[in-house]
Amino acid sequence: MKRLMPLVSIAVVMGLASLAQSALNDYYQRILAVIAINVILAVSLNLTNGYSGDFSLGHAAFMAIGAYTSAILTLPVRTKAVVLPDLPPWLSQVELPFILAPLISGGLAALVAFIVGLPVLRLRGHYLAVATLGLMVIVQVIALNWQPFTRGARGINGLPPFTTVLWAYGWMLITIAVIWRIVHSSFGRAMMAVREDELAAACRGVPIFRTRLLAFVCGAFFASIAGALWAHLITAITPSSFSFLITFNVVAMVVIGGSGSITGSVIGAVLMTLLPELLRRLETALAIGGQPLYGLSQIVIALMMLGVMLFRPQGLMGRRELPEVLALIGTGSTTHSPHVNTTSEKTA
Repeated sequence: MKRLMPLVSIAVVMGLASLAQSALNDYYQRILAVIAINVILAVSLNLTNGYSGDFSLGHAAFMAIGAYTSAILTLPVRTKAVVLPDLPPWLSQVELPFILAPLISGGLAALVAFIVGLPVLRLRGHYLAVATLGLMVIVQVIALNWQPFTRGARGINGLPPFTTVLWAYGWMLITIAVIWRIVHSSFGRAMMAVREDELAAACRGVPIFRTRLLAFVCGAFFASIAGALWAHLITAITPSSFSFLITFNVVAMVVIGGSGSITGSVIGAVLMTLLPELLRRLETALAIGGQPLYGLSQIVIALMMLGVMLFRPQGLMGRRELPEVLALIGTGSTTHSPHVNTTSEKTA
């Protein structure tokens, strides 16, 4: 049954995605696709922020790398001649299928994360947060000034609308499955040991820097795939599309759902995608003196985050996963999740 349940869950999710793609209108399909993309972003960031304990703010940078790389690789040759006439000849004649573009984008982002991570991950805490925020600014400046490849502030438009509900949820399931396997492996236990007590983990023989670097690279790979999916969903990208606001929203998803819980990341992503949509309708419905209450959604989300951090700082799920919660409900037990054991137990 343990082996069957994941397969059944995958089949159910993909079946529902296929049904939604055929039965729903474009607006609802786009919302569902954005939910899947946000889940990929939140789960991949949780690998770095939640499981290895490194507070990174550079997720938007890797998302931008994925979006621009996939856009250049999948644009039709005729469109490139008009939109990007100054591309090198070897690149201007390339037109790859969408199944390959996200993988290549993820590989490029992983390479950038590896190169950047070598010096940056020697920092900790707010120093690391500022350094990764600087990476996001650097990527934005490059996108703004590298005219032959990005068209600068004009951005790239007219991208093929490859991202569908099926594509988005297919990649979402792959992301969750891969990161679930990583977290529940010996490498995942090493990450959590580093998070809890770096000195104790080092004494136990855990390679601290390599563990943190691999988690950072893996998170960048899936963030880039999310960027590629987003680009082909919106079909237009500019450097301003990948600002600090995206990073803030993804961090909020992780904090609200629970740092150190894949299930929590999924819940946080769903909430942070659906709530703004619902509140936007409320802004126009609750008009005062004929003036819609624009900005109400941001205020409500900020208050919600404040409430979570004050009354449940560990997030809605804490460090528990859905199977653990269901087991606790079934047995009526109140024991803590094994993810909060001591460092020596997890390392062992």
